[in-house]
Amino acid sequence: MKVLVIGGTLFIGRALVTELVKAGHEVTVLHRRAQHDLGAVGRKQIGNLMADRNDPSQIREALAGQRFEVVFDNVYDWERGTAAAQVEATALAAGDSLRRYVFVSSVAAYGAGLNHHEGDGLAGEDHPDSYVRNKANSERTLFRLHQRYGLPAVTLRPPYIYGPGNPFHRESFFWERFRDGRRIIVPGDGRRLMQFVYVHDLVAAAMAAMTEPAAVGHAFNVANAKAITQTETVRALAEAAGKQDVEMVKVPREKLLQAGGHPMGPKLYFGFYFDLPPITMQVGKAQRMLRFRPTAFAEGLTETYRAWQAVEGTLPAPDYAYEDSVL
Repeated sequence: MKVLVIGGTLFIGRALVTELVKAGHEVTVLHRRAQHDLGAVGRKQIGNLMADRNDPSQIREALAGQRFEVVFDNVYDWERGTAAAQVEATALAAGDSLRRYVFVSSVAAYGAGLNHHEGDGLAGEDHPDSYVRNKANSERTLFRLHQRYGLPAVTLRPPYIYGPGNPFHRESFFWERFRDGRRIIVPGDGRRLMQFVYVHDLVAAAMAAMTEPAAVGHAFNVANAKAITQTETVRALAEAAGKQDVEMVKVPREKLLQAGGHPMGPKLYFGFYFDLPPITMQVGKAQRMLRFRPTAFAEGLTETYRAWQAVEGTLPAPDYAYEDSVL
């Protein structure tokens, strides 16, 4: 099939493009640069379209005359936000030959709460967090287009995504500290729940959503079945790195914030955006309809650690001044 991947040059998109080409699809990526650096997969070239997905006029111009059967929309502009109107403009510009429009949303679309099923309500349009609001509103918009005009929309709701090539300072944040013999700050009592999905498992779910006829018009929670605590997360990361003697220091969040720390940095204390109120979900629907089978966390982390080891020497040296001031 002819497939368009919006945002195909980084983490999720890069893994998705690779698997799509291997599966025999004709793939084009749409992004903001004149050329991509994906090269070829096997003997197959990957097409390139240049546009700012947040600019509807650029999207319409880039897609004019193009006829794609599948669109994967998996990019979010973290600096400006990507609102529902911009997602809608992209979906409408994709034309009338679509068999599937797969949108990568987020567990954050629920806003708050534990053990969510897909039928639970999403965060309101007045939610104070723009990311939460944008993801929830985008899903509502796509399903409205499905109901009114037959847009073959599917949405995926992953939690924390990990794996080789993660551009966020998350797994690597801890592996740097293990390597350097550092103590690990754990915010609060370390019991906040976290839920993960391996990037390759998310890609597998996306590709299943592309071909499963019954998936159209549905949202899917895509994650490891079990949520774990922050303390358990650190232990799992340590085991993947072969570290058995990691020292964790529990520090009240109030102290961390008063010292200038923030979950998004620049003074990180627990990995980028890793210290948030928990939102967890059930994944039975994806298991039934998409035959989703997540990789064991230990196995996925081990592969991710090997990939990090291959590049760690090229990364900038960490600055531990903030952590030293807290510890």
